[in-house]
Amino acid sequence: MDEYKQVKDLERENLRDHMTDIELILTMLGEATTTELHRDRDSQGMAPLKRDAQAGGAVAGRTRKDIEAQTGKSVISGGNFKRLSAGKPKKLNAPPPAESTSKETSKKPV
Repeated sequence: MDEYKQVKDLERENLRDHMTDIELILTMLGEATTTELHRDRDSQGMAPLKRDAQAGGAVAGRTRKDIEAQTGKSVISGGNFKRLSAGKPKKLNAPPPAESTSKETSKKPV
């Protein structure tokens, strides 16, 4: 994870906040696969759990390589939210305040 934070040029920020959709999906695939293997195998102890994690990561890794082969580009992006938002003014798109009409204000409660 530290190596991946270096690729994204992050220090203390949450890594997931700076991942692309594909990066998030592959992370979730590895985690879900690891969890499923753990439940199916009823793994107990550090060594069996480590094997489950490595197998789950391998599934995500093979999927990443397949996506890269199909698209011809790397799934791993050096981009992060800080870079994407740098130099762009922040906009607040709040709706304009509702105007009251004379009909609304003249209605009496029933």
